Amino acid sequence: MLWPHRIGLFRLCLLAVVVGVITGFGAIAFRALIAVIHNAAFFGTLSAYYDANEFTPASPWGALIILVPVIGGLVVVWLVNNFAPEARGHGVPEVMDAIFYREGKIRPQVAAIKSLASAISIGTGAAVGREGPIIQIGASLGSSLGQLVAVAPWQRITLVAAGAGAGIAATFNTPIGGVMFAIELMLPEVSARTFLPVALATGTATFIGRLFLGLAPAFALPQDLLLADQPTPLTSLLWFALLGALMGLAATAFIRGLSAAETLFETIKNTYLRNIVGMLMVGVLLYVLMRNFGQYYVDGVGYATIQAIMTGGLMLPGLLALLFICKLAATSVSLGAGASGGIFSPSLFMGATLGGAFGAAVALVDPAPGLTVATAGIVGMAAMVGGATGAAMTAVTMIFEMTRDYDLVMPVIVAVALAIGVRRLLSRENIYTIKLVGRGHAIPKAHHANMFLVRHAHEVMDRNPIIVAATTPLDDFLQRDDLPQGLAHVVVTRGDMIVGAARINTGFRRSTSPSYSGVTLGDLAQKFTIARRRDVVFEIVARMTRRQASMAIVVDSDGRPRASQVVGVITKEHVADSVAESVRPYG
Repeated sequence: MLWPHRIGLFRLCLLAVVVGVITGFGAIAFRALIAVIHNAAFFGTLSAYYDANEFTPASPWGALIILVPVIGGLVVVWLVNNFAPEARGHGVPEVMDAIFYREGKIRPQVAAIKSLASAISIGTGAAVGREGPIIQIGASLGSSLGQLVAVAPWQRITLVAAGAGAGIAATFNTPIGGVMFAIELMLPEVSARTFLPVALATGTATFIGRLFLGLAPAFALPQDLLLADQPTPLTSLLWFALLGALMGLAATAFIRGLSAAETLFETIKNTYLRNIVGMLMVGVLLYVLMRNFGQYYVDGVGYATIQAIMTGGLMLPGLLALLFICKLAATSVSLGAGASGGIFSPSLFMGATLGGAFGAAVALVDPAPGLTVATAGIVGMAAMVGGATGAAMTAVTMIFEMTRDYDLVMPVIVAVALAIGVRRLLSRENIYTIKLVGRGHAIPKAHHANMFLVRHAHEVMDRNPIIVAATTPLDDFLQRDDLPQGLAHVVVTRGDMIVGAARINTGFRRSTSPSYSGVTLGDLAQKFTIARRRDVVFEIVARMTRRQASMAIVVDSDGRPRASQVVGVITKEHVADSVAESVRPYG
């Protein structure tokens, strides 16, 4: 087996910076592409200016606006069907699948097709977000670079995670949140060798994003909210805790609703007809909202609605609750019908609207200090994101970075914790993993420290190996009285030199009288590797894998290994037992 080229940490970090640079510029280009398509689709103009935090004016098309999402969706279906089926949907599950099941390999064309398909979906009114696409775009760039340089699989996976973190950091201007996203959802291993490349990529992408898009946070808050000088009182914390539990229910509804919509639309076998049915529903919803409430509200990323909640322009609890329901339905239908886009922005929208409705209702019943429509909307956003994705620290840090309101960190932590707890009671899978589990691809729910990997050889080894000369006939060996039941671990020698290792099933000794097969233990000897008593298991496993060895023979010497110095053996079964023992306290 040929092992991929392993590069040093310094070169890996340089590659991560390259990924960050490309992803940063990619995020800027992606937003510009959305703007061009949005202006052309809604107004028939050619312009790259589009502020997602401002409401879209009524389109001159009138009722024909209903057809805009349909036409855009048909183009998306054609692109996805013909060039990159992975670009369908919200993207993050495909990245996670590549990391955990394909050694970080993503086809290079995914970045280009995902960019175009998602820009068309968002620009023509599908109720999806732009962060999922840029995560998949950044991950695809990282994977392509890793395949081009032909690095080791773990290094390619690190570059994929770095690209994903860089994408979300550049999109929302949230460098810490980008790192946390990669750590919580993307990285199978968290260590200095994986953290450094991810941090460099996210930092680089954020720097480039700020050069072109400015330093402002994603959402602007009123000054009186930012200048709070009193800690959140206990009564308000209790209300925020209740809001977190409510968001756990909402997150479960989103997960189940999206999964049900995808399943339902898959019954329509023709993908073009599937799109027409779903996007007609979205188009009708946009038109009805504009006719009755003066805004499209749920089209695209929906940041304008969130901004209005933050600044007091949208405070009616009934309307906010209605918008939550509309966005949940529109996003589920959009993705189920074949749109390409993310679920992060819709989660923010749903959290802000339902949280805002909760805050407005509490203000009518029992006004609590620090709990307003705006603050409840902010906390609701974090709780909805955390509950839906299961990424607690990502939700907390990103909402802080997106609003720069530090005083709400404590309520946010409380609400996110309860939201995830309630959602876990009702749905074990989050919105990313439920799709993968449906394919039979389970994703780890937690990061366990690999304690077994830092145990020493003498803590894991079998201390009673059998040392036998290579010339010993197998038949004579099986007649020995000191053999253990089951597998016997044998060190094969010639004089005082170790020549091989063998695992022999002692159950073969069936007969009461000796027989002659002509086979010696030297004939049965397999590849082995040498370990010392103080070697850590991680190093031993790596050597066994590289040498394709069946056993590591532990010797009590730093010099040339001899048979007289053998103190134990380690097989893959011993490593597995050590793994089981290390996770037993958490089982």
